[in-house]
Amino acid sequence: MEAKTKQKILNKTFKYLLTLSFIAFITLYLSQRAGYYEYTNHQKMALTEKEIKEFEKDVKEGKNIKIEDYLKNTHVSYSNKVSDIGNKVSKTINNGVKDGIENFFGALNKLIEG
Repeated sequence: MEAKTKQKILNKTFKYLLTLSFIAFITLYLSQRAGYYEYTNHQKMALTEKEIKEFEKDVKEGKNIKIEDYLKNTHVSYSNKVSDIGNKVSKTINNGVKDGIENFFGALNKLIEG
């Protein structure tokens, strides 16, 4: 490949990455200026205030109170079949390597002691 052609490819790649970075910056800047982050925090706070009022009402009424009834589960499970298979493969490899290391050092220990 010629040096000029290589330089043109590098220039195009650099311009593309610079443009992409600029677009990402502008998007984040505008979302910050529009108050999106503050709005989402306000929504979380409003839900919390609602739950506090519900809790106080239940205390006044003498109901049996469980904290789980007032806390929302914010954990989102992203597991799917592919990630489950990946976890199983990872555990299998982990167990194989662990057993291999234990056997190796066990045999090495027998040689040294024996």
